[in-house]
Amino acid sequence: MNRWSALAVIVALVGYSPAPAATRLKELVALEGMRDNQLVGYGLVVGLAGTGDRKQTIFSAQTLTNMLERMGVSINPTLITVKNTAAVMITGTLPPFAQPGSRIDVTAAAIGDAQNLQGGLLVLTSLRGPDGQVYAMAQGPVVTGGFVAGRGGANNQTVNHPTVGRVPAGAIVERQSPSVAPNGKIRLQLRDADFTTSARIAEAVNRKFTPSGAPLAHAENSALVSVAIPADYSARSIEFISELEKVTVDADRPARVVINERTGTIVMGGEVHISPVAIMHGNLNIEIQTTYAVSQPNPYAAGTTQVVPQVAVGAKEEKSRNLVLKQGATIEELVRALASIGSTPRDIIAILQNLRAAGALEAELEVI
Repeated sequence: MNRWSALAVIVALVGYSPAPAATRLKELVALEGMRDNQLVGYGLVVGLAGTGDRKQTIFSAQTLTNMLERMGVSINPTLITVKNTAAVMITGTLPPFAQPGSRIDVTAAAIGDAQNLQGGLLVLTSLRGPDGQVYAMAQGPVVTGGFVAGRGGANNQTVNHPTVGRVPAGAIVERQSPSVAPNGKIRLQLRDADFTTSARIAEAVNRKFTPSGAPLAHAENSALVSVAIPADYSARSIEFISELEKVTVDADRPARVVINERTGTIVMGGEVHISPVAIMHGNLNIEIQTTYAVSQPNPYAAGTTQVVPQVAVGAKEEKSRNLVLKQGATIEELVRALASIGSTPRDIIAILQNLRAAGALEAELEVI
C-alpha cells in the first residue's frame, strides 16, 4: 500500500461517523471488590533437551537439590551439572470468586540462562498472592508456541520467544479468592473516568429501576457510581447485578488524537475540530555521500598505494506547501487537505504536534 492509498484509508475511516451507539454497563464499569488477583511463584521446568540452565545459574541447581532432598535423595549442588532443568518464574491471574478445584492458566518464564523451554514439564509449584498465602498449585507441560532449530551461532532459526511458555489450565485453585460479595450497595468503577459518563450512568440506572421513586444510583465522582440494591432484589443481589449490566448508556469520551511516532500510526476521532489556522510545511533533505578513490603511484616510483575518501554534500529544499483551514474544520477536512498536498504520516505527526502547540487543535494529543 503506497502513501496515497494509506492516507485514503485514514480519510475514509475518519469520514465515516455513524451515530454513537449505546454501550452496556458491562463494558463501561467494573464492580468494586470483584477484581482479579495476581499470583506469582518460583519453580523448575524439567525434561529439556539440553537447553536448560548452565552451571553459571546456581539457584536452579540448588532448587533441584532441595527438591530431591525432600524426596529422600541427598546430593551436593556444587557437584551436579543438569542441562535439562531451568529455573522459571510462574505468574497467573486468579479471577474473582474462583472456587477451590477450578483451573486457571499460568505462564512460565525462564529467569536463568536457559535457551529454550520447549518440551519441558513444570514441576509442582505453589502460587502466592500479595498477602503471602498460597492460592493455587501449578504443574504441567509448558507450551512455548515457538522453537529454536539449528546448531547455534549463525546456523539456527528462532521462531517467537522460546524462553517463555504457557501451561493451559495448569494450576488448580486451592483457596477461594478474596472477593467482596455485594451487600446492600454496589459501587461501579468506571474504566475511563469521565464526569459526563458517570452522571449518565446514574441517570440511566434510576430511569430503569426507579422511574418515579427515590433514586438508587448516585454519581460520587468521575470514576465511581454507587447503587443501592432495591428491596425487590434484597435476596437476589446476583440477579440485580445481571440486570444492571444490561443497562445501556451513551458514553462520552474526550476528543483525542493518539500518535505512535515509532510506527507512524495516527488514530483520530471524527469529533476533533481545528481552529482557523494556516499551515506551511516543507522538507529540507541533506545527503552526505563518501566514496573512496584509490591513488596508485607510477611504476618504479617511490610511494605507496593510498585510499583517499571523497566526501560530497548535497542539499535539496522542497517548496513549502500551504493550506488554510477555516472555522469549524474537522479532522476529516485536515486529513483530506494534507493528503492533497502529498503529506506522509510522518508529516502529519509533525503538523499535529505543531497545531497542538499553537492551540489550534481542539483535542488531547497523546504520544505513545
